[in-house]
Amino acid sequence: MATRYVTPLREGGSLPAIVEADDAGLYVLKFRGAGQGPKALIAELLAGELARAMGLRVPELVFALLEPELGRAEPDSEIRALLKASAGLNLGVDYLPGSITFDPVAGPTPGPAEASEVVCFDAYVMNVDRTPRNPNLLVWHRALWLIDHGAALYFHHAWEGSRASSASAFAPIKDHVLLPWASALREAEATLRRRLTPEVLERTVELIPDAWLGTEPGFLSRQEHRDAYRAWLLARLKASQAFIEEAEHARAQLV
Repeated sequence: MATRYVTPLREGGSLPAIVEADDAGLYVLKFRGAGQGPKALIAELLAGELARAMGLRVPELVFALLEPELGRAEPDSEIRALLKASAGLNLGVDYLPGSITFDPVAGPTPGPAEASEVVCFDAYVMNVDRTPRNPNLLVWHRALWLIDHGAALYFHHAWEGSRASSASAFAPIKDHVLLPWASALREAEATLRRRLTPEVLERTVELIPDAWLGTEPGFLSRQEHRDAYRAWLLARLKASQAFIEEAEHARAQLV
């Protein structure tokens, strides 16, 4: 449970914030009442946990209960409204003290295996938000950590086109911040397919809380809604050759 609102992170469009929880830990809280609502939290949860399953570094993700009383003393009306709209279950990301945003010029330079796995994974979940302008990578203890996946899996904003999107080559991969170092994409594809098994995908999708489902037109139940995520992720995995070839082509234009 979130117990104290510490400070907003105004560089984020959805106004996330650092909060303290009842375990005395600090978390970056992503609010269900912001921007794209629960869909951004679902994308954050699924992409974050699937990246972890692939072996990439992602800060711990936790479910955080927010009581409406938390924002009553907040002087900023925008923040107060956001907290009120986000009462209930939200998503917390473990705060990494002292971390800095990755700079492709300053480094640290990633190795080809790590860069390729991040590029491959982002192509899989269709993450448009890992560019030089907005890398969404932190450097912590000289290692890269992946954050902010709310813009991934954007097919769920238009479910009627989801089947076609699962086979997309994902042209935006040309703008990926780590693409210049991603010289082992075929090996990364093999890792993706080996580690993201149907069982892993099923366990991850089952993590989605009921509270974040149930309002999408076209689904008769929350389980049917979950099943649609699982089906898309499985179909997307089968299309790996298309998005890896696209990434290889994009990289060839750079090097």
